Amino acid sequence: MSGLILKLAPHERVLINGAVIENGERRSRLSIVTPNANILRLRDAIHPGEVSTPVRRVAYIAQLVLSGDAAAEEATPQLLRGIEQLSQVLTDPDSRALLDRASQAVLDGEFYPAMRHLRALLPREERLFAAATRQ
Repeated sequence: MSGLILKLAPHERVLINGAVIENGERRSRLSIVTPNANILRLRDAIHPGEVSTPVRRVAYIAQLVLSGDAAAEEATPQLLRGIEQLSQVLTDPDSRALLDRASQAVLDGEFYPAMRHLRALLPREERLFAAATRQ
């Protein structure tokens, strides 16, 4: 059986196709066998008030698709445009690799991996902003 396996901690919440599901007292595993289900771990979610930087804005668009608040067809051009803009600023090889993976995930219609790759850029973005404010 193929599909996504979610390993949930006690009381962890996950959003699946718009429904919030909370795990019980023990660790558990869920097998998601429906293809193209929209799934978002709420611990990974970016809250609207936290969308204050360029990387967070682009990652948030991917999250909106996963939560069902944005259509993939409408979000795809926005995501690709945002990733392109980020690639003009984040030019180091590691950032480029993450942006390339995020872009390919968007093109493949895989928004969770896209969001994950973009989120991996957040520590780098924070360091860049911290360095800029020290100057």
